[in-house]
Amino acid sequence: MHVDGFRFDLAAALARELHDVDRLSSFFDLIQQDPVLRGVKLIAEPWDVGEGGYQVGNFPPLWTEWNGKYRDTVRDFWRGESATMAEFASRLTGSADLYQEDGRRPIASINFVTAHDGFTLHDLVTYEHKRNEPNGEDNRDGSGHNRGWNCGVEGPTTDAAVLSLRRRMMRNLLSTLITSTGVPMLAAGDETARTQRGNNNAYCIDDETTWVDWSWVTAARTDPAYDDWRLDLLSWTRALLELRRTHPVLGRDVFFDGHPIGDEGLKDLAWFSPDGQEMTDSAWFDHDRRVIGGFVTNPDPGGESLLILANTGVDEAPFLLPGQPWASSYRRLLDTTDETPSEAAVTDAAGSRIRLTPQSMAIYAARR
Repeated sequence: MHVDGFRFDLAAALARELHDVDRLSSFFDLIQQDPVLRGVKLIAEPWDVGEGGYQVGNFPPLWTEWNGKYRDTVRDFWRGESATMAEFASRLTGSADLYQEDGRRPIASINFVTAHDGFTLHDLVTYEHKRNEPNGEDNRDGSGHNRGWNCGVEGPTTDAAVLSLRRRMMRNLLSTLITSTGVPMLAAGDETARTQRGNNNAYCIDDETTWVDWSWVTAARTDPAYDDWRLDLLSWTRALLELRRTHPVLGRDVFFDGHPIGDEGLKDLAWFSPDGQEMTDSAWFDHDRRVIGGFVTNPDPGGESLLILANTGVDEAPFLLPGQPWASSYRRLLDTTDETPSEAAVTDAAGSRIRLTPQSMAIYAARR
């Protein structure tokens, strides 16, 4: 049937022998011995509802996993929770702490911010409390801990400032997802801000709540004057996917180790503080830190390295672009401050000071 692979729902249940979860269960043994199945894509939702069922990072080789720790960390990072910087850096670069020890590669991490369960991307920045009354269980079903942030107003609003912030937060989350090491998973409809009106467990609803509405896309294609901010988000998603396609450093098949590579001896990955200097050990333990920069080095002298900057604080933040030997200049590729991907070729000299908009993310190509 030309099936590429399987995604296993509540896959920890497959590893239970009598009661306990067993990583060496007979089911996994059978999969690894089967000449056909051992060669297909095996994707686990690495938890179930039983005791000890949360098994992120504990599935055997050959398996990839929905990285629930990635989802939770990225959500916390962008809603401004403290003490998430080091965890965020680990998740952004493939979660080596979860997958490297048993010989798996970064593709073992299926990175996601949203899925078919839980809030949509739009609702994640619009609601902090679930709205599951239509499900018929008096709002008792569905998770009550969604790590969402409503940007100051719960639910729909006409406040222009709140709406602008929500759209920027969606761009931040999408940009983080697509630039992270591992396999990005995007829930259908998030690229155009589909909403379930705060319902985070809508599997039992068969109406506009769960349908993907394409009618407005058709209208936009047939009417040149059609204007909708969701088209801007779609353009952003396309630009991010193109960025990942054209910059292989974002699709690494080995983990970073912080060691020098290539003739110039630059580290494969380096983290920078706003002063343009590499992060110190103590800086990682500063729970109030809200600004960080990650430099991903391209080992190919002719390829572009990337500098990814994030400011989760509520204030504008200065950032000194790292100088030599890292780069001589930086070309801005994307900045989530922009409603649409900018086509303007903005270049800043290395060592110059830029200013990061509050709660924004910027991506630069580094030229040596």
